[in-house]
Amino acid sequence: MSTAVTLEAAELRQLVESGNGPRLIDVRTPGEFEAAHIPGAYNVPLDLLREHRDELRHHLDEQVVLICRSGQRAGQAGQALTAAGLPHLRLLAGGMTAWQAAGGPVRHGTPRWDLERQVRLVAGAIVAIAVLVGAFVPPVTWLAGLVGAGLVVAALSNTCLLGQLLAKLPYNRGPRATVEAVVAALGDGRG
Repeated sequence: MSTAVTLEAAELRQLVESGNGPRLIDVRTPGEFEAAHIPGAYNVPLDLLREHRDELRHHLDEQVVLICRSGQRAGQAGQALTAAGLPHLRLLAGGMTAWQAAGGPVRHGTPRWDLERQVRLVAGAIVAIAVLVGAFVPPVTWLAGLVGAGLVVAALSNTCLLGQLLAKLPYNRGPRATVEAVVAALGDGRG
């Protein structure tokens, strides 16, 4: 399985501004996409993309750049689409973080915390509370160890169960993304 090539934010910006830019697929949650995205990008959340990669592949037969917050989820999306046989995939190196740092244009909506920030908050809160409560009820301290082990597994497997669970919360959903809506948007050429 080939790996997708990365594209630096400045290079993508030049392509977009030239009018001949690639199709931009943002794989973050609808809530994250609604908060801030590159104008013209299509929101195809990672879980939807994985589930319907073969169907989506037929609507992505041109140059495609995958985008997320930092590059991790875009890499996972790239693996899924490569396995479905989609050529010419590229990943925005550093994701939206790099795009914004490079001064790329961004369409802003309702501000929300990034999913990765939410994971750090929840994991940190569980560990802190478990350690505090563990001072009085020692077995509770094991909860902190379980969270730590979960973070190690997340790093080694390049997946995050806590992130997947948080993505399903209403706060992160934003407008519901369906494969029918995504396919219709891709067919209409609107992002």
